[in-house]
Amino acid sequence: IRDSLGEIVVSHDPATNYDLTLKQLFELEVSGPVALNIKSDGLHSKLLEILKEKKCNNYFVFDMSIPDTIEYIKLGMNVFCRQSEFEQNVPFYEEIKGVWLDSFESIWYDKDLILNHTLNNKKVCIVSSELHKRDQNSLWENMLDWNLNLNEHIILCTDYPLQAKTFFNV
Repeated sequence: IRDSLGEIVVSHDPATNYDLTLKQLFELEVSGPVALNIKSDGLHSKLLEILKEKKCNNYFVFDMSIPDTIEYIKLGMNVFCRQSEFEQNVPFYEEIKGVWLDSFESIWYDKDLILNHTLNNKKVCIVSSELHKRDQNSLWENMLDWNLNLNEHIILCTDYPLQAKTFFNV
């Protein structure tokens, strides 16, 4: 999510004239939690206004700067903070709703870490390996071996949602 010409647009990279606005996104049929990767600072109030207007409660925001994260938390928004092999300590742990569990180079975490977060009343969004140009099958197999069920507490962020639904039988 970033700003472009006074609009909030959906664009991972710098905005173009062809980007979908956030309001246009919500006009599409969206299922499951909406993960909003924040790429521009200062959007929190306008984003909250759109989420309320579109009656979207099943969302979370992540990946914004630390000063901006504070503003999202103050507004009571659903904030996730990243934990990775490079960021072991999750900032604002007591205040956030969930953890964005990332693995840039390898699967460094285990079932116990994930379950510990859920026991602390945090949702966990696991970043699937293909988002970092690695094969997702070993992660997905681990998740099955760990008996992790995709549900409202454990979410998978993947480029292959239809294959994941089949694989995890959800």
